[in-house]
Amino acid sequence: MKIKQGGTVSKLLSEVEIPRMFRVKQKFPRQVINPSDIPKVINSELSREPFISKIKKGMQIAITAGSRGIANVALITKSIADFIKSRGAIPFIVPAMGSHGGATPEGQLEVLEGYGITPSSMGCEIRSSMEVVNLGVSSTGQNVYIDRNAYESDGIIISCRLKPHNAFRGKYESGPCKMMAVGLGKQKGAEQVHSAGMAHIAENIPSIAGVIIEKAPILFALPSIENAYDETCRLEAIDGPDILAREPELLKFAFTQMPKIIAGECDVLVVDETGKNYSGTGVDPNITGTFSTEYATGGVKVQRTCFLRLSDESHGNALGVGLANVITKRFYESIDPEKMYPNCITSTVLASARIPCVVATDKEALQMCIRTCTGIDKKRVRIIRIPNSLHIGNIMMSEAYYDDVVSGKWEGLTALSKPEELMFDDEGRLITPIV
Repeated sequence: MKIKQGGTVSKLLSEVEIPRMFRVKQKFPRQVINPSDIPKVINSELSREPFISKIKKGMQIAITAGSRGIANVALITKSIADFIKSRGAIPFIVPAMGSHGGATPEGQLEVLEGYGITPSSMGCEIRSSMEVVNLGVSSTGQNVYIDRNAYESDGIIISCRLKPHNAFRGKYESGPCKMMAVGLGKQKGAEQVHSAGMAHIAENIPSIAGVIIEKAPILFALPSIENAYDETCRLEAIDGPDILAREPELLKFAFTQMPKIIAGECDVLVVDETGKNYSGTGVDPNITGTFSTEYATGGVKVQRTCFLRLSDESHGNALGVGLANVITKRFYESIDPEKMYPNCITSTVLASARIPCVVATDKEALQMCIRTCTGIDKKRVRIIRIPNSLHIGNIMMSEAYYDDVVSGKWEGLTALSKPEELMFDDEGRLITPIV
């Protein structure tokens, strides 16, 4: 596909005015565990019974590590490994990310390396393989698979993030059960979970996880819950037999910690950067309102959305690109189908990988969104700009919001500047900083 600046598309968009914008702080509840305290918190959690008695001298213990950009993920993983070593056991890390990383052992190692998880930084081995063991059939009729390295260990610790999912609702969303069913299942397991479509994934996850808890050496889980500022706010160890009962309770708490775009509505949403380090679908639809399925709702009400760039940490996996209406040429050129399409094949959700309209520059992306909005006042277009879907404490809003923000219409919103023109460089890239 040839995307060039100065052609017919550029001419059609050249007269579209982009409104002035101002900086805004969004304030949310901020329960937090300081990173310096994380090793101490983990040590305290795992020193309780029954956890401490489950780690015995000489045991080979697998620790899961996923593909998400979890806050303090390297520190959390290393703290677990260090505790295991303090008990005289031998830790090793298993990439637990389904088909991510291009569904290859090398690709999954590359993903972990991007998060600072390497043998040298963790002080233990990483055993990366796509080989699995079949544990039988779940109550919903799916074959149950688990990573062979983890299965053949003396014990497995499920380390993961626990949060609302971006494509479905249920008692179990993103958390220990999904980490077992999808993450540890590698490509084969992830495909089984998604095999009946997103309408049934909320049933498949706990049914498959139940088999894994019963037949694999699951010791316990240690999920991390994050606050609205992408900070670790809770770490709680859950004994293996208690995971199915405790996870739904922690999910309710996780929902209370979710950030949001407080204004609730906009005409155009601009996302500076998307990627796997922010959400499985590049952006978290619970924030952006851009869902890939009909089985979840929420987020900001928006008519047009543009993505400006793909994160380096995504390694070309642009899953979620289909949630945008417009992307830039640089975003498009960052896409690696070999990294992205295995996710689609596994999940059966193709909408997330559809290529939207592609324009030459950041400026044209904004202009195309504005021009194609319908039923709005183009002279008072409501634009919200966020850096990504994880860090929305500081955002930008267009001038149409200014008087309402200053007058205190929305609790938690504070204007940090007056409206000003957005600045673009000679290549049309947006260079006005949000902070």
